This record gives sequence, structure tokens and C-alpha cells, in this order.
Amino acid sequence: MKVAVAGCCHGALDKMYETLELLQRRHNVRPDLLLCCGDFQAVRNEADLRCMAVPAKYRHMQTFYRYYSGEKKAPVLTVFIGGNHEASNHLQELPYGGWVAPNIYYLGYAGVVRFRGVRIGGISGIFKSHDYRKGHFERPPYNQQTIRSAYHVRNIEVFKLKQLKRPIDIFMSHDWPRSIYHYGNKKQLLKMKSFFRQEVESNTLGSPAASELLQHLKPTYWFSAHLHVKFAAFMQHQTNSKEELPKATKFLALDKCLPHRDFLQIIDIEHDPSAGDSLEYDAEWIAVLKATNSLVNVTQSSWNMPEKNGLHAKWDYSVTEEAIKEVLEELNHDLKIPCNFTSTAACYDPSKPQKHMEPVHTINPQTTEFCAHFGLTDINDRIQQAKEEGSVRGEYEEEEEEEEMDSTGSAEEPSEYNTDNSGLSSINPDEIMLDEEGGDEDLSTCSVDPSPDHPPDFSASFSDIRIMPDSMAVSSDDAMDSTNEELEKSGVSKQVEEKSINERPLKRIGGNENGNSGIKKIKRRNQAIYAAEDEDKTE
Repeated sequence: MKVAVAGCCHGALDKMYETLELLQRRHNVRPDLLLCCGDFQAVRNEADLRCMAVPAKYRHMQTFYRYYSGEKKAPVLTVFIGGNHEASNHLQELPYGGWVAPNIYYLGYAGVVRFRGVRIGGISGIFKSHDYRKGHFERPPYNQQTIRSAYHVRNIEVFKLKQLKRPIDIFMSHDWPRSIYHYGNKKQLLKMKSFFRQEVESNTLGSPAASELLQHLKPTYWFSAHLHVKFAAFMQHQTNSKEELPKATKFLALDKCLPHRDFLQIIDIEHDPSAGDSLEYDAEWIAVLKATNSLVNVTQSSWNMPEKNGLHAKWDYSVTEEAIKEVLEELNHDLKIPCNFTSTAACYDPSKPQKHMEPVHTINPQTTEFCAHFGLTDINDRIQQAKEEGSVRGEYEEEEEEEEMDSTGSAEEPSEYNTDNSGLSSINPDEIMLDEEGGDEDLSTCSVDPSPDHPPDFSASFSDIRIMPDSMAVSSDDAMDSTNEELEKSGVSKQVEEKSINERPLKRIGGNENGNSGIKKIKRRNQAIYAAEDEDKTE
């Protein structure tokens, strides 16, 4: 089957689906499935915009609300993960995944589903070590800390995914697995994005948690986005025994959405021709959720997952074939995910804007039904109970100062990982930066397209949508002189060099009276943004 893979969507659903329709008209290619690697921005109304960790200048309604209201329907089944620029309050309603609109499915904090026999997994958010060992404690309305920590990857999600034993066909993460750049054309990457050089050379670019999952799961394909550059790699995994068959992962990172190039790729994936066209639960994943349910935590206290260190009576939560069989019996061997989308918020009405709409903490009926069916803890219900008891509010007030220190890393507890990079400790001019609101920025090249009312010019960008063959080898660093030739032979298209980024160095202006940098103003072509020195500069 043909699978379309998109990078950061940034809410431009109309443009994305129009491109797929154009692909069918011009080339008679119709994808069976669309995968989106984060920054999907499922924004339903003005309250959702207030829950997106982006400067006000990027808070555009875009077009998702038309699919949420039923005015439009996604023409192809769409499965996505969360990134670091999302309507976190909306996605928080579906911690185990669910429909955000008809035919558009969110995988949750982490999840695994099946489509036509193809096993698809993913993890939402980006890595930050100072939040990695906390529970999912955030709830709307968010403050300046929780609006960001809400999308930070937690160790419990990584732990759950590491309990999987059966092979994964496709896996998605928003930020790149750390070290993956060593398995592709690193020189070409640095030629396009020279500001990655320091982190690539120090091996600190990307997520160490995603790298851990890559080495454990060894999926056939791994797709990412976040860094707004297209990059392919081929990673041959080491085998643990002579009996184990060699495994390799084909990695592909996508660019941001239209009108930018390289935002979409079409890949042929082997599938089960006898399987139906419905999205299905994965029995092993459901069994893992049941096995790890007792580990659910909704506090912001740091904690470690069970491990084989003599401190835990149980550390292996992988599931038996018998447990998987029990899940199948619970479902009467019908794994089809019910089409039970439910609207839980008022939809944006262009004729009646409500700029002061406030977000509320909502328990989604889909999650309630899912948890009741499989005997799982509804995380939002647990948070709501804690709120009513006053424990979460009291705990937050006591630790507010500590949390603020954590956000700069100054009070960070030791982590199992040696850095706190989510992939952008250097400044990436193509990534949306979190900032204090600026007053005179030129928005002509916003990373989030400013208006759904102006149709895109597909003639300039469609030529960069290519069909990738099953083989996706990448040239080595030692053969740079023949890079283009090798890429063409292997079926991987040439990367498009973005000269404008490297023509002018970033200019930083800032500093306080003591000489320490506080808020730094970063100037770049057609856009001025403010980025805090702490975690914001990586998000």
C-alpha cells in the first residue's frame, strides 16, 4: 500500500489534503494512509489557541476546525502524533489516543495501532530531561511552565514502548533520535543546516529517549519532523545472538508543511491484502497498557521506572501470549477501533470570534469508554479527582519556585541522560521559537502559514513530492564528491540547499546590567523573534 508521510503540518490541513488530491490527478497516485509527525495543531477554537506554546503572532486558526465541525472530512485516513506546538488541552483529552475528527486519529502520549496488517507506533512530544521523570500532572488552564511541560516526553511512555516484543513496521517521533545523523549524509545535512554542527559533532542533537526506543524497537521505518529539514538515513542494528536475523531501520525526517519543499513523501509499504481498511487496535499494546496501569502517575514529582537493580520486585512488564489472547477475547477478536468521535468543545465560528474564550479541563467520552473497556486509569479523571481534593493545587503552589528553576536547568535533578537537548540547543532559524511578544516582527515568512483563505501555489512545490522506493540507502561521509550520484542510484532525491539561511549569521542582541544574557533578540531574514536563554530556545 502507499503511505504518505508529512512533516510538521502546523494546522494547514486544507493545503495538505489538496496536495494529495493534486498528486492523484497528476500522477494517478492515491495514498491509502497519511502519517503526520507532529505539530499537527488540532485547534478547534480560540481557547485552544491559548494552549499552544507559540508566540501570539503564530496563533492562527488555520483549517482544522472545519474538519472538527464536520464541514469537511479528511479524504484519507490520517494518523498523527503530537509535537511541541499543539493545542495541548485538546490532545490531553486523549492520552491513550482517539479521534480528533472523523478519519483523523491521534496516537496519544504513546501508542500502537494497525492498518491493513501494518503495525504503526509513535510517541508524542519532545524530550526534556527536567520533565522526563515526572507524571502527566498538567491541566488547563496552563501557566508559563505547564504550557510547555505538557508536551514533554515522559519516561513512563518510553517504558511502555520498551515492553513490546513483536516487530514494529513504522514508528514516528517528533524530534529525531539522537545519533541518527551519523547514519546518513551528515556532510549534506550540515551544508544545509550549518547551525547543527556543534551538536552533531558533540552528539547532542536529538532525543536520547527516542534513540533508546530506536535501538530497542528496531522498526523497519522511523519518521520524524521538528528540525524542518529533510534527511534520510539507514541504520543497521547489531544482533544480540547468532540466531537473530539482522534488522535495519530506514529513517526519514520531513520538512515543514507547504509552501515549503520536502514536506511530503510517498512510500510503498508491504501489507496484508486480506486485512480490512479499518484502523485497528494492537493487541500487544493494549496488553502492555493493562500490565503497566499501576504505574500511572499524575504528580510532578520525579520518579524512576522499575528496573533490574535489586530495588524493584517487578521490573519486566512485557506481556505473555496468554495476556494478548485475553485482550483478543475481550474484543471478540474484533480489533476495529470504533468510529466514536465526540465533539467536546465549541467550534470556531469566523462570524462570531470569541477572543477571550478560556480553556477548561475536559474528560473525553472516548477516553472514558476506552478505559472502561480495558480496565485502565483515566488520567484526566485522576487529575480531576486530585484537583477536587486540593492535593494537586497545593503541591503545585509548594513547588512553583522549584519548577521555575527546573525550566532553566539550574535546579535539575540528575538524569539518566547527560544533556537536556531536545534537538535545538543551537538556534534553528526554521523552527518556531517561544518568546515574549514582540511588536514589530515581519510575519511574511512565518513558520505557520498565516491564512487558510489564500490557496497555495502548488506548481512551485509539487515537483518536490517524490515517491520513495523500498530501498533507502544513503551515501557516506567519505564519498561526498559522488553524493548526488549515489543518492540518485539509491532512489533518495537530492536535498534542496537552503542558501538563504547560511548567507547571514544570526545576530544576537541582549543582556542585562550584570552582563548575563537574559532575553536574547535574534534577527534573521524577514523575521525577528525573541527566545529565552533557557529551554525555549530548543523548542
